[in-house]
Amino acid sequence: MVYLIIVIALVVVALIAGGAMLLRSRRRVGPPPAPPAAPPGPSAPSIPGQEADTATAPAAPPLVTEPPAVPAEAPPQPLAGRMSRLRGRLARSQTGFGSVLLSLLSRDGLDDQGWEEIEDTLVTADLGAGPARQLVDELRTQVRVGGARGTDEVRALLRADLIQQVGDGMDRSLHTASHGDRPAVILMVGVNGTGKTSTCGKLARALIGEGHTVLLGAADTFRAAAADQLQTWGERVGAQVVRADREGADPASVAFDAVRQGIEERADDVIVDTAGRLHTKTGLMDELGKIKRVIERQATVDEVLLVLDATTGQNGLRQARVFAEAVDVTGIVLTKLDGTAKGGIVVAVQRELGVPVKLVGLGEGLDDLAPFEPAIFVDAILG
Repeated sequence: MVYLIIVIALVVVALIAGGAMLLRSRRRVGPPPAPPAAPPGPSAPSIPGQEADTATAPAAPPLVTEPPAVPAEAPPQPLAGRMSRLRGRLARSQTGFGSVLLSLLSRDGLDDQGWEEIEDTLVTADLGAGPARQLVDELRTQVRVGGARGTDEVRALLRADLIQQVGDGMDRSLHTASHGDRPAVILMVGVNGTGKTSTCGKLARALIGEGHTVLLGAADTFRAAAADQLQTWGERVGAQVVRADREGADPASVAFDAVRQGIEERADDVIVDTAGRLHTKTGLMDELGKIKRVIERQATVDEVLLVLDATTGQNGLRQARVFAEAVDVTGIVLTKLDGTAKGGIVVAVQRELGVPVKLVGLGEGLDDLAPFEPAIFVDAILG
């Protein structure tokens, strides 16, 4: 009996001790772990030998589109007939000048004041005081003697007189034919901003379109990026460019090298672009003469084309005078003629220099350089 009591006591003690130990162990256990996250979506198949980057997913690459194809340059238009094709553009810019003249001349019984208005209109159009007075005197005599009254008759009289003033009989041909063993050399001169370098490129394109081989000489070594601009034109039109390897090089040396290379390669034409010299700087004008003399050591300069901005009016005439003193100008290129209603500058500059307008710029396009044709020009003025 005593033994039974002792056994029961031991069992009770063991049970109490086990419960205490279980309670202490539960206090040491932390909170249950959080439920596992949702399984990730399907991933790209792994590459053998390369561990997947589980930190961040790579960003999607930007959308790359191919640049649009650049259309090929259209073949150049021949020089012949260009002014006819561009007549409408010229007419739109000159209608103010022509319509005012026709309106005044069509009045019944023109008095002195009416004739003065006609003369003022001509002067305003940059015809010049002398040519304007001469034209009015001729018209006045013709109207009095012939008794012209209708618009068609007056227009015919004005057309004939304007063509005469413009100079229908002047030789406007470009001397661009090679001389067998040497190319024709064309020297472009003029102040900055007239479109001289662009004219070099456009003329080269026109000559290449007529089957010539053309070489461009970048003798403007003072203006920043001038040679680069001519290089771009050469690449566009298919003409080789001779240029210095640094800015500020001797322009006469570049011109000499261009002509020499033209001779060696038997090119048809060499077009030399010069710096846009300010006509007030005597030293620079003397240098222009030096360029021409250096070229003539090995070839004749066939054309010296003075590029003038038609919108500058009388200021352009002052530039023309000084350039003509520095170098023998053989022809004039009037740029931006489509952007001015002062077409009389054609008459004024020809009278000033005694040389013809040979080319006119009628826009910014590659083929917007045209040989000047007096009849088409006058018809465009009169509408």
